[in-house]
Amino acid sequence: MRAWSEYRVEVDEYRELVRGRVLVLHTALGRGKTSGLELGQMRTRPANLFHVRGGKVTTLAFYFDRERALADLGLVAEAGSPDS
Repeated sequence: MRAWSEYRVEVDEYRELVRGRVLVLHTALGRGKTSGLELGQMRTRPANLFHVRGGKVTTLAFYFDRERALADLGLVAEAGSPDS
């Protein structure tokens, strides 16, 4: 986190899936301290896949490309979402 002058994540959508999985589609926003580059300029559209068991996260998968996450899970973007 030291490389960022500011960094935050805004959740676009939560999707509860089968077998205790939750897909979180989000947008990462921030500005690099050295480069001044804003993450929004990079067009990153990440996703996280949480596996939950007994009320605890047992596995967390990071996707830098939410389209890849949707494809891996056999899902499609919902109409009206930023990915449709």
